[in-house]
Amino acid sequence: MDFDALLHQFFGTDDIAALPPAQVAAGVDRLRLQFGLERDEGRRFALWCLMYMLGLEPGVDLFDDPEDQAAARDFMDMADQELAEE
Repeated sequence: MDFDALLHQFFGTDDIAALPPAQVAAGVDRLRLQFGLERDEGRRFALWCLMYMLGLEPGVDLFDDPEDQAAARDFMDMADQELAEE
């Protein structure tokens, strides 16, 4: 899954910082809705990662499978470490 492609899909741009708050809120609503409807595990995980990177605080409990929860925790750790190094 391409991060920029996901941003374009839900927000219409890869520079969401330039969007007015209402447009960001609408994109977040679309993203959360799609996450709830998504059945493909890989795509669902990518949507979860996008939500995490946008600071939407999705819990790992959104995944039923313990392996998916562990993968989500690993992603959070890696993302947080990367941000700390910047």
